[in-house]
Formats: sequence, C-alpha cells, structure tokens
Amino acid sequence: MARNNNKLLVPGARNAMEQMKEEIANELGVQPGADTTARENGSVGGEMVKRMIQIAEENMQNKNQ
Repeated sequence: MARNNNKLLVPGARNAMEQMKEEIANELGVQPGADTTARENGSVGGEMVKRMIQIAEENMQNKNQ
C-alpha cells in the first residue's frame, strides 16, 4: 500500500480535507478507496482542486477590496 507523504501546513487541515473529500464523493456518487477505479477517485481529487482554487481566488479578491 502506498504511503501518503503529503505534509499539510495548517494544523487541523487534514480533517477539513477528509470532510471535503467525503462531501464531494457523496455528490458525485463515488465511494473513494482501493476498490474504486482510478477515474472515479481522480474525479473526486479533481473536484477538490477546483474548489480549493475557487476558495483561494475568492480570498484573494476579498483581500484586495
């Protein structure tokens, strides 16, 4: 089994990331895990990235106002 070497910089971020993953997986009707196809798992990860970029862009706009 692959080991996750990602290091999160914000304490507590892991829980928020897991919650986001579960919410998106539920929305997409995907049960993430080893028995799920790479395409399905990837769709969850891709949607997570899209949403994080959207949040970051909104935060940047708010700081510039």
